Amino acid sequence: MRAAGDVVITGLGVVSPVGIGCGPFWEALATGASGIRPIDRFDSSALSVRFGGQIPDFDPKLYVRPRKSLKLMSREIQLGFAAADLAIADAGIAAGAVEPERFGVVFGNDMIYADLEDLEGTYRRSDRAGRFDFTLWAEAIQEELHPLWLLKHLPNMTASHIAIAHDARGPNNSIVLGDVSSLLAVAEAASVIARGWADVMLAGGTGCRLHPTALVARGDALLSHRADDCRRACRPFDRDRDGLVNGEGAAAIVLESRAHAERRGAEIRGRLLAWAARCEPQARRAGLTGSSLRQAIRAALAGAGLEPRDVGHVNAHGVGTIEMDRVEAAAIAGELGGVPVTAPKSSFGHLGAGGGAVELAASILGLGRGLVPATLNYDTPDPACPVNVVAAAPLAGRPETALAVNLCSTGQAAAVAIAT
Repeated sequence: MRAAGDVVITGLGVVSPVGIGCGPFWEALATGASGIRPIDRFDSSALSVRFGGQIPDFDPKLYVRPRKSLKLMSREIQLGFAAADLAIADAGIAAGAVEPERFGVVFGNDMIYADLEDLEGTYRRSDRAGRFDFTLWAEAIQEELHPLWLLKHLPNMTASHIAIAHDARGPNNSIVLGDVSSLLAVAEAASVIARGWADVMLAGGTGCRLHPTALVARGDALLSHRADDCRRACRPFDRDRDGLVNGEGAAAIVLESRAHAERRGAEIRGRLLAWAARCEPQARRAGLTGSSLRQAIRAALAGAGLEPRDVGHVNAHGVGTIEMDRVEAAAIAGELGGVPVTAPKSSFGHLGAGGGAVELAASILGLGRGLVPATLNYDTPDPACPVNVVAAAPLAGRPETALAVNLCSTGQAAAVAIAT
């Protein structure tokens, strides 16, 4: 879809393994810092992979209000709330400055796994001589669990908490579609503004693939096992890649109609030119071909009125698995040729539903400085991944446009075109 009238970007908030806030986040990307580190938020000694993109210094008390709301927030929700708070501050939007009915929220989320400590008492009470007794479960769960426990684990609660805190009474939605969730959230928020239903939208995504239950449930088949130097484990498009690296993080983007932004004298960080989403429904059964990504790229370029030569860089999904990188690289090269490609997951890992928004923030910040962030750990090109990867140092001198893409193994693809 193409923006009907300008949809502009006026604020960014990032909570990531390489930095919290735009300044520290960009500084880490510009200097090639890595956020991959040993997991120490819980005892990870029983896991086969004990490293990831963990945020080392996040204190939710600095952002969440009222403080009692923390009892009803999973870590994903806390990260998303903090990112939204930072984005609102970055946009210079004071409380009450936006008409509430013209102010909305769309956020991408993953499935939120239950905290083991919340369920431990219930399970122990349901144990009878070493076997789980379902007849004890109903009574135990009513007495052991907090009555509002479920609210910690509903994916729509991130957008709900954000809307309540900022009195955003306009359109509110949650996108739960795996790795493409937050780019789709940005696209939907921009569509709301383009349709004239809101003046300001908070869009973004949040994810925590480092939750202990999630790590056990997903297993380690797709993970990098490069434990000798975990900072070099995530190697998008590199010949020696051996899997993805899990992480956690969130980003939020303030979108406005240009007219509204100019009326309040806002600094404009960039523009959303167009967005597109496609799906290859046979991917789960027959395998991913990349056709949905090719179609999404094609549609986004057409909507933005861009030719491949006009694209300054592609912000790739770049997850670091052997097959997904091969499929993505073929799609990008097939549609865009040798356009420079950056893969920020090399710096902070796979953030699930939060990844697309954090990656898009990297491109927005880079465009503002005339630089394309570099991909870490790209040492040996893979002939099966024929893309022009930006490595070693940020790249200057490119057109001030970017295309951000995300892709799911189940076939969904999303593309968002931006410019200064």
